[in-house]
Amino acid sequence: MLFLDHIWLIPLLPAFGATMMFFFGRKLQKQAVDAVCVGVVVLAFLLACGAVWQYTAYAHDNPGKPYEKILYTWLGTDTGHFNLVKKDGSPASFQADAGFLLDPLSSIWLLFVTGVGMLIHIYSVGYMAHEGGYYRFFGYLNLFMFSMLTLILGNNYAMLFVGWEGVGLCSYLLIGFYFHRKSASDAANKAFIVNRIGDAGFLLGMFTIAWYFGSFRFTEITALARDPQLFRIGDPVITAACLLLFVGACGKSAQLPLYVWLPDAMEGPTPVSALIHAATMVTAGVYMVARSNALFVLAPTAMKTVAIVGALTAIFAASIGLVQNDIKRVLAYSTVSQLGYMFLALGVGAFAAGVFHVFTHAFFKALLFLGAGSVIHAMSGEQDMRNMGDLHRRIPITHWTMFIATCAIAGIPAGFFSKDEILWQAWSSERGAYWYLWLIGYITALMTAFYMFRLMFLTFHGQPRMSHEVERHIHESPKSMTGPLVVLAFFCLFAGFLGWPHSLGGSNRFERFLEPVFAREAHVFAAEGQSGQLAAGVKEEEHTSGTEYFLMFLSVGAGIVGWGMAWRAYRHADKGYVEPIAQKTPSVYGVLYNKYYVDEGYDYAFTGRRNVGKLRLGAMGLGEASSWFDSRVIDGTVNGAGWITRLTATLSMWWDKWIIDGAGVNGPAIFARMLSYPMRLLQWGLVQWYALVMVVGLVGFVAYYTWH
Repeated sequence: MLFLDHIWLIPLLPAFGATMMFFFGRKLQKQAVDAVCVGVVVLAFLLACGAVWQYTAYAHDNPGKPYEKILYTWLGTDTGHFNLVKKDGSPASFQADAGFLLDPLSSIWLLFVTGVGMLIHIYSVGYMAHEGGYYRFFGYLNLFMFSMLTLILGNNYAMLFVGWEGVGLCSYLLIGFYFHRKSASDAANKAFIVNRIGDAGFLLGMFTIAWYFGSFRFTEITALARDPQLFRIGDPVITAACLLLFVGACGKSAQLPLYVWLPDAMEGPTPVSALIHAATMVTAGVYMVARSNALFVLAPTAMKTVAIVGALTAIFAASIGLVQNDIKRVLAYSTVSQLGYMFLALGVGAFAAGVFHVFTHAFFKALLFLGAGSVIHAMSGEQDMRNMGDLHRRIPITHWTMFIATCAIAGIPAGFFSKDEILWQAWSSERGAYWYLWLIGYITALMTAFYMFRLMFLTFHGQPRMSHEVERHIHESPKSMTGPLVVLAFFCLFAGFLGWPHSLGGSNRFERFLEPVFAREAHVFAAEGQSGQLAAGVKEEEHTSGTEYFLMFLSVGAGIVGWGMAWRAYRHADKGYVEPIAQKTPSVYGVLYNKYYVDEGYDYAFTGRRNVGKLRLGAMGLGEASSWFDSRVIDGTVNGAGWITRLTATLSMWWDKWIIDGAGVNGPAIFARMLSYPMRLLQWGLVQWYALVMVVGLVGFVAYYTWH
């Protein structure tokens, strides 16, 4: 168990690379930076592969048991000096370990995070070759990898939160990498602030769990939640905890209404976009909800919330992506939409299907972003698809690899397996009006196919629409950039077959691998939603029904129809082409192009200003009113109270000095001193003087009596 016992080295390796860059990177040559930063990620990937391989043997001997490696106690002590009082009033000795956990769920994340992260590092060597701050960029990438690996390997919520906050910090650094551009620094601030809103909910959810269960460790919480004698379905405290956790997931994984930071994250370098949007930061919320599945299945209200928010986010973002012209922004809204798909799956209890979509999405979305970076590289920095066209002959490797990824995300065929499983689970859940969610998911799939093939036709086909100067310099990217594209294209073609469904004669090995993590939760959720009428066996029988084949046909049909609509609208696009939506429904196009004016609404609500008569509305107006109230009323009251205090203090000081001390204390003393002054003329305190007076007096008396 060499690899398993040293699983803690996996996040430590990129941490070492980041440390080297921050302390010594300025003095290193680019080749040394590449060797250190790319090398540690390659070693982390190899160690991850070895650890997962050994875990499969460990799981064979210990069915359903995760592997834990605890280094030391981080919070609390083994002697119980850090205590808390649980909700039932009983004391509990609280502690959180610096520990690592490997099970099927973390194994999947571990493999694609290190694998895709490694390819993005290699790609960045070519893409960032001529950029300033080269060592700083790779230091941030390594730190990002350390944080993400800590998040997925931590064996408790405290460790997960360390990685959670780490990827938030690194996203701020990477999005704002071009800090001399105001748009980049604004986007970084926006990402950081919006994520802090979600993190507040996550923290409250963590504290609720600690108070209710007396532990942060995943294995302990799962064991307690699965005990029907302790907790029941619909428990209000667990529901509240799950809803608070989901608030955190909405921030990190860009769900309504906290999605607004993700499209603006395009201000960072393209490898950053691929790293954030494909396999790492944005899937952290999905991972956290999937990791907390034992709690969520006890909270049907939270599950419904997850499903509804996911479905609405999916169709909302997909509709915006229909008309965007920046190639990276189209992919950004696509990411938001696909994340909504994942949460839809988790919300209807299809945890394995949701995780499978995360897995396939990691490959085709990373490929799409890296391919977009290759296009931008070839176009000398141009990102507007209206200024592209006819690139398929000039950059063929980029074109064909992006075409494979586009087919995958459209569901032809790789993305078909994960997306179809999500739609099927939404349809077959039979939980009230959940078939509405299936309809939303299906319309979203149709939109996805349309806007992705629109991207392909506007970028690689039609008439050339770029300037002659740009056209003369179009060239294919170097091998350090095209190599990762080819590798990712391979996985886009074949990764989906790991989830080959039962209805098509497969065994869905991906779902079987995840059974120790999700099997019982899926069964509980099905039983709760259908009064116990559905068991696992019945679910399997439904997979062979004619309804599923019909839904499969519709799913593939959506991809083909979207392709055909895009082909018809954009295959001959020339300079000055008109968008079909703008031609037929200009008002709808305006709303979609302006992203439903959500950013303007937020700006109006939180930073904007507007005058109505003498009244200034919006948060800026509210801020100014608050500032006036603060300066005139609050500060005025405080300053007035201070002035009165100073006045009373002056009067009190005068009274004390002149009346109390002067007349009452010092006055009698002065009067006594004045009365004593004549006596002091006689009472000098000198013995010699007293003797002289006595002699003079005696002589005087003798003389007087003698004389008379």
